[in-house]
Amino acid sequence: MTPPPELTARLEAKARALGLSLFGVAGAEPSAHMPYYADWVARERHGGMGYLAREDSVARRADLRGTMDTVASVVVVGHEYYHEDDPARAGDPARGVVARYARGEDYHHVLKNKLLALQAWLEDEVRSGPAGDSVQARVYVDTGPILERDLARRAGLGWFGKNTVLIDPRRGSWFLLGLLLVDVELPASGPFEEEHCGSCNACIDACPTDALLGRDADGAPVIDARRCISYLTIELRDVIPLELRPLMGNRVFGCDICQEVCPWNAKFAAPTSEPAYAARAGLDGPRLVDFAHSLLDMSEKAYQRAYAESPLARPRRKGMLRNLCVALGNWAATDSVAAVDALAPLSRALNDGQPLVRAHAAWALGQFSDGAGAPALESRREVEDIDWVASEISGSLGM
Repeated sequence: MTPPPELTARLEAKARALGLSLFGVAGAEPSAHMPYYADWVARERHGGMGYLAREDSVARRADLRGTMDTVASVVVVGHEYYHEDDPARAGDPARGVVARYARGEDYHHVLKNKLLALQAWLEDEVRSGPAGDSVQARVYVDTGPILERDLARRAGLGWFGKNTVLIDPRRGSWFLLGLLLVDVELPASGPFEEEHCGSCNACIDACPTDALLGRDADGAPVIDARRCISYLTIELRDVIPLELRPLMGNRVFGCDICQEVCPWNAKFAAPTSEPAYAARAGLDGPRLVDFAHSLLDMSEKAYQRAYAESPLARPRRKGMLRNLCVALGNWAATDSVAAVDALAPLSRALNDGQPLVRAHAAWALGQFSDGAGAPALESRREVEDIDWVASEISGSLGM
């Protein structure tokens, strides 16, 4: 289906009216990015995210027709979410850091609703045209096996930074991507061909866990997800590697460091006008002690009810408590006053019903420089019946 040429301009105007400040159109041809993706998976840099390596999912990433066989064009939009940190809270190790995109409502729902409105507008426009055609379309917001950033680059929205995120030369990188697959043949915007990182390595140098590996021989940025704090605090369902825990600091959900140090964001970042992304109570620099106690008071069902409309639902209660235990341990290691405050929630966590929580609480109690965590560890060691948790306890006791 070939629409009138002015339809794309009106579609873009509608997108901007919906608050979608970035807009572009990509063709539906197979991705040329797959060799890099295949190499990344082959090196197991995707970590425990097995769904990224499934044969069917790889095939769908390579060719959009595996997702929608009639797709002719992809409308790519960006929704900005940046808001500034309170300077008094940002550097306080007693407070947890939640990635900016996750402090408000779940972006999946917010952006999907805007794309559905854009889809409805397009359907009405095409249906009311001379031919009275219908439109087939599908909306995606980080929920299917599609290479969103590759499509965004092909749609002219920006280039791949050395931190692997997409950077727009006028707005930086604080935006979320959404896709509208349509069977309408819209003129493509054209790819963003240039790379503007140059010799800057600010993101690579600032990454606490050395997850960013620079560019490969072909210029593609490389990340080892297994070392990325966002992966460790959100996607990883298991034990956080021992050597990475001290490097996580007080980041309890996601990480913004590689974007915070990016010169393009320093120059162009502007607070979002989207009210849905405003931080909800308790997620804008929450006190670690208070946050931990509140989750320890919850069941898993209560946790899912409390965070049903938040990205924090993904790691579940045990995952968030695991993250909080690590942050409390890192904070307690800084001075004895901090250790006094951290002792109570970590002692409670050491007796939680979830082994994952107990194991990380055991490690955290072992970070106390004055040995104040030893009595709680000794007490738990006598009753712990999970071997790998018992090993964490023994390690913290120096046994």
